[in-house]
Amino acid sequence: MSTARELLIVAMDMTSVRTVERGALSLALAGAEAIDLLAVGAITLDGDRVVPSDGPGTDDASGDPLLGEALSSFVRQAPYESVGNWLWRRGRNLSAMYTAALEAEGQLVRRHHRRWGVFRSSELVLVDSPARRRAADRWTADEPVLAALATAVGIRDKRTTNSPAVTDEAAATVLTAVDDALSELTAESERRAHKLDDAAITNVRRGY
Repeated sequence: MSTARELLIVAMDMTSVRTVERGALSLALAGAEAIDLLAVGAITLDGDRVVPSDGPGTDDASGDPLLGEALSSFVRQAPYESVGNWLWRRGRNLSAMYTAALEAEGQLVRRHHRRWGVFRSSELVLVDSPARRRAADRWTADEPVLAALATAVGIRDKRTTNSPAVTDEAAATVLTAVDDALSELTAESERRAHKLDDAAITNVRRGY
C-alpha cells in the first residue's frame, strides 16, 4: 500500500485527536506520492527538479491508479519542474481523490445517523482491514517518512532528536518542499483571514 494511502488512513484515525486541514493534507499526499515514486525509481531528482524515468519503476506505479496518475502528471521535457511547483499542481483536491478511492475499495464506509430526530446525515469511517492494520503498524513503528509527513500536517507532535531520521537525500528534498508549501498555505490562509476581518470591521463602521 502506498504511503499516501497510509497517511490518509492515519489522518482519519487521528481525527478525534487532531484536525487536519484538507489543503494541507492534499499537499502532504502529493509529497508521499513523490517519495514512493522516487523509491521505485520511477522518478529522480536533479537538484529540486523532478525527472521522470522510463525504467522498470514505472510498472510499480501502474499498479496503483493514483500513483500512475501522479507519474503521468510530471513534466517530461527539460528543464522539467520543481518539486514545489508540482506539489501545488498535483495536490489540488488530492485528499478528496484518495478518499473517493478508499471508499470505492471498501476501505471506507458511510455511517448514517439522524440529527435532531429528523435530518439524516452520514460520515465516512474506516473499516477494520489489513490496509488499516498495516498503516497502524507503520505508525507505531515511527517510520521516518510517514512520521515526517504526519508531523508536517499537524497530526503528531514535533519529532525529537531521538526520532528516526529520513536518510535518503531525495526523500528529504521532497519533505522540505512539502514543509515550504505548507508554510505558504498557512501564510495565504492568514492573509485571507485578515482581509475578512478588515472587511467585517469596515462593514460595522458603515452600519452594516
